[in-house]
This record gives sequence, C-alpha cells and structure tokens, in this order.
Amino acid sequence: MATDAGSHARCIVEPEAMADLPVTSRFVIAEADLNWSASRSGGPGGQNVNKVNSKVTLRWKPAVQTGFDEFWCKRFVTQFGTRINKEGEMVLHSEATRDQSRNLADARERLVSMLLGCRLPPKKRNATRPTLGSKRRRLEGKRQQSEKKRLRGKPRFDD
Repeated sequence: MATDAGSHARCIVEPEAMADLPVTSRFVIAEADLNWSASRSGGPGGQNVNKVNSKVTLRWKPAVQTGFDEFWCKRFVTQFGTRINKEGEMVLHSEATRDQSRNLADARERLVSMLLGCRLPPKKRNATRPTLGSKRRRLEGKRQQSEKKRLRGKPRFDD
C-alpha cells in the first residue's frame, strides 16, 4: 500500500481488503501482484475532500501473472487494451464512495468482473442465408422508395 508523499492523511484499510484476489477457483491474483495507491478525490465534498485520500488507483500487470491462461490474457488485453499503460499495467481508478476501503473493494470487484467477462471465447457465428420472404420485403421496399423519388421529379410531357 502506498500513499502520496506529501500527504499527511492516514490510510486505513481493513486487512481482508488487501488479501489475495480470487477470480476463479483455479486463478487467484496474489496480493503481491496488486499495487494500489490512494490520493485525494476530486469533485464536491466540502472541507473533507481536501484532507482525506479516498480515491484508489489499483494497478496489475496481466502479462507477468502466473497461472493466467494465455488465450484468456490475449482476450483481456484485446478488450481492455486502452486501460493498460506503456509499462503493461492495468490501471483502475475508483472514487465512487468517500471511504478508501470501499473504493479499494470496488476497484477489486471491477477487476474481477472484467476478467470474468472475457474468460470464455466468444461464440462462433453460424453464417445463415436470408429467407426468401426477407429478400422479397427488402426488394419491395427498394421499389417503393425508388417510385417515391421518381414521382418527386419534374413532370414529363411525352406525347
């Protein structure tokens, strides 16, 4: 756990919030692999916002994680690559509440839900052909649109 160097505010976090992070029964992120820091949260909050470090930034390196399936890791990096910085760290911020421990728990829960969301590969799409009825409806709509636009033009006086 780290705090800002110039900060005088205390950081109080429950011990269970800093434990290992179970994702599945076979995949657990060790406490040592998770780095987090606290900083002052922005937005309204009166005088309290200027003296309490309630915003939490959680950092995790998926590429160096042991036990993380290679294909799962590739799907994760593909889906959430914009949140991974140049050092290869996944960066999550949480400032939803005014309590540091709840923000840390929120960031950890979001990381788990992101990992579980891309755990399984997407279903393969079975190519299907359009039905005969859908083809007829599409062509009929095109004919109606064409007729509507043709009637908007200048009238012809062909004798």
